[in-house]
Amino acid sequence: MKTKKIIAILAISLSMTACVSEDINTDPNSAYDTTPGSLINYAQKELSDYVNTPSVNQNNFRLTMQYWQETTYVNESNYDFTNRNVSNQIFSNNYVNVLDNLEEAKKIIINYSPSIAEAPGWPVNKKNQLAIIDIMEVYTFQNLVDTFGNVPYSQAANLATYPLPIYDDGSTIYLDLIKRINSDIASLDISGTGFTSFDEGDKLYGGNISKWLILANTVKLKLGIAISDSNPVLAKTTALDAITAGVITSPSENFQFQYLAASPNYSPLYENLVAVGRDDFFAAKTLVDFMNTKADPRIGKYFDEIPTGGYLGQTIGEGGEFGDFSAASSFAYTETTPGMLLSYTEVAFYIAEANARWNSTVAATSYNTAVTASILEWGGTTAEATTYLTSNPYNPANWKKSIGEQAWVAMYNQALTSWNFWRRLDFPVLLAPSTAITNAAGKVPVRMSYPVLEQQVNNTNYTVASDAIGGDLLTTKIFWDKF
Repeated sequence: MKTKKIIAILAISLSMTACVSEDINTDPNSAYDTTPGSLINYAQKELSDYVNTPSVNQNNFRLTMQYWQETTYVNESNYDFTNRNVSNQIFSNNYVNVLDNLEEAKKIIINYSPSIAEAPGWPVNKKNQLAIIDIMEVYTFQNLVDTFGNVPYSQAANLATYPLPIYDDGSTIYLDLIKRINSDIASLDISGTGFTSFDEGDKLYGGNISKWLILANTVKLKLGIAISDSNPVLAKTTALDAITAGVITSPSENFQFQYLAASPNYSPLYENLVAVGRDDFFAAKTLVDFMNTKADPRIGKYFDEIPTGGYLGQTIGEGGEFGDFSAASSFAYTETTPGMLLSYTEVAFYIAEANARWNSTVAATSYNTAVTASILEWGGTTAEATTYLTSNPYNPANWKKSIGEQAWVAMYNQALTSWNFWRRLDFPVLLAPSTAITNAAGKVPVRMSYPVLEQQVNNTNYTVASDAIGGDLLTTKIFWDKF
């Protein structure tokens, strides 16, 4: 990871160009007002770009979850992620572009000397700002653990001291992330401010502390649900405490990044489907066939019809002519489609899963709520949701199948989240193509392998981490994936 030090400096210098206001100074004598806001803006955009991009160089989970397939170059549809060094890009984006910039912003805030006018409110506002940064770090580290297993953590984002960081145990990281999010919840104070507007460091909630508090509880719920099978006692207390405290309850509270119409700040979907002038993706047969069979009202929102009518997806692992199969619908071809990081629909499915595990008497109701939330999210109606649920009711005898399949459909535009649901609940049944690379061992990947760059530069720590998890393979389950 030695090269990251140079990249980090570039990321910080480039951060001023990333979807920020040119006038972020409220105190022209304060370097604080000039730098943290732009660093945080940049980190937020980079986080959203990574989670939402369909770029085969960074994020192939739409392919892995069999939502889309590639038209021509089908390497990634067949789980060849080393040809483009995909894991290198994931590390670089999350550790350098997101975490390093957040850490730099944190240092500036900690060392900032407030003006006389700012001083009375600064202790509360400082705690709010640091908590907001930490919530984003917790979210990012959870994604990294969920993707790789053991990852650099205690020595991460500190390249000056630890140019070759150790890899921490994934389950131990989770324990600390839960501790950190609890501390963030305690630190947030709605009587104060954070970053005061969408132009001064917070493109996600515009400095609304109440929404950040709701998000913190929601991230806590996500952490708890993830370890339901590996640490059920802690999972239950963590998830249920979060729900009681108040999680996202409507789309107006979604954790999302609003893209702009103009380059370079348009949606990464638009960037990769329109701006590049290529037709690289169309629908996957697995999802389209499932939705066709279920008469799913969302299918016309997810995909376009083929010229002869109806919806058609390509066999997993195979390419084809773009016009012969259903393309993604207009949401993917629109510049301003928000980058979704954590949605109300996602939360509704977490609550459905929590109730299925620990409060079965209301599980069916929460399942109905989650499915309805997804249908409404995509422009459907309550009547359509009622009809769909009549044909696809909750099955308490096989609740993992009910929730797993419906969460898979609902998370169509949140493929990284969908991957987590699938690995935890083991539904739907996804089959690897016969053309998949040998390293996949005939299975759909359950983790990403570590970056080649880490093997080359940080080999001692890489080797320890690889041995600790049972081998650096696409088939090695991470600690919470027990079944």
